[in-house]
Amino acid sequence: MPLRLHNSLTRRVEEFVPLDPQRVTMYVCGPTVYNYVHIGNARPPVVFGLLARLLRRLHPQVVYARNITDVDDKINAAAAAAGVPIDAITGRYAKAYFEDMARLGADPADLTPHATAHISQIIAMCERLISLGHAYAAEGHVLFDVASFADYGALSGRSVDDMIAGARVEVAPYKKNPADFVLWKPSTPDLPGWDSPWGRGRPGWHIECSAMAAAHLGESIDIHAGGNDLMFPHHENEVAQSTCAHGGKVFARYWLHNGMLTFDGRKMSKSLGNVLVLHDLLDRYPGEVLRFLLLRAHYRQPLDWSDTALAQARATLDGWYTVLRDMTDVEVDAAERVLPAAVEAALCDDLNTPEAFAVIAGLATAARAATTPATRRSAKAALLGAADMLGILQHEPEAWFKQTVGTSAVDEQAVQRQVDARVAAKKARDFATADRIRDELLAQGIVIEDTAQGPRWKVVATGE
Repeated sequence: MPLRLHNSLTRRVEEFVPLDPQRVTMYVCGPTVYNYVHIGNARPPVVFGLLARLLRRLHPQVVYARNITDVDDKINAAAAAAGVPIDAITGRYAKAYFEDMARLGADPADLTPHATAHISQIIAMCERLISLGHAYAAEGHVLFDVASFADYGALSGRSVDDMIAGARVEVAPYKKNPADFVLWKPSTPDLPGWDSPWGRGRPGWHIECSAMAAAHLGESIDIHAGGNDLMFPHHENEVAQSTCAHGGKVFARYWLHNGMLTFDGRKMSKSLGNVLVLHDLLDRYPGEVLRFLLLRAHYRQPLDWSDTALAQARATLDGWYTVLRDMTDVEVDAAERVLPAAVEAALCDDLNTPEAFAVIAGLATAARAATTPATRRSAKAALLGAADMLGILQHEPEAWFKQTVGTSAVDEQAVQRQVDARVAAKKARDFATADRIRDELLAQGIVIEDTAQGPRWKVVATGE
């Protein structure tokens, strides 16, 4: 079935038609690795990783790149504060980023280019822009001449005057125009730097992505994606410098942008003190709960993050895992776990994950109601096939309910002894002891469920 995506450049949903149906290219802006990322930084790799997964179903080859920005003033400041080289900072936090993405189930990129490994390509692109009249050197800087690109502002839909008024634009004497942006800047002896025709220096942020995308995906790519906070100035500047460097070729044919996260209805910001660090959240909640919540709202819409939303996400997943736990006697082969057409249709409709989850909820209901061996098997296969695509229900049910996060651990044998003692107390009609055991376990975040097959327990504490 055709895939339709909202193109930020045209501001409408369009059928996705790649340049080469045999090789689809996608570039997603990755993190600047100077600290642990916050939960908002996790939305693009989860959402667009799902898109990569969908594209692989539709095309024989997908080349998905997600960069690492490992040279930046924030990195320099962190390294200086710690008294270490920048690669000590970037190496540590890039490693943490990859580990955290894996815990979220975010699809790994095929390529993870690092900015510092592409200095020669960045310098070459700067030289090309200067030679074509789209950039100029001044006082050790190289700047893009915004006036040389008539379509500047088309992606964000703003005029140059509006963009200058609405952004922190550095007004410097060496600039021809206040809107001109830095491609290369000089480095003092205490800062990282590389030799260049303009002296020792380092790249500007925007040129890094243009150079890396061209080096690995080509001068024109199919999809460029990232958070909508990057539309201006980062993506706008990428369009300008890439289009001009490559003789007017379209840089990215489809631009996709995800909405931002809020916390209890308020914008996340350091000044408000409500920035949630992903690394910390993963120590408090299973990664699958965070993943579910990141995908629950449509990717283009804002997503409000709250303790209530997290509890609802956990409850929803618990309900679906309960269905699977009640069907542990039903064997389903991997080949039977086929993606239901209704889920694929929802995802092909501009990654409509809310609709996909609604379908999964219906599949869980159908599985719960199935009674014959044949209907139970087909219902479980459909539920698992849908869940596999969304990256949920990836644990064995018993393991899911007994998992812990952070440094806490549950002694399963000790818990089972208490559960058995409660069973014995109930048989002896010693209900006071039975209730006491139940309450003691509940205080540890463990709930006992009495079922027709006997008591079973699960961990419900989330570490708050």
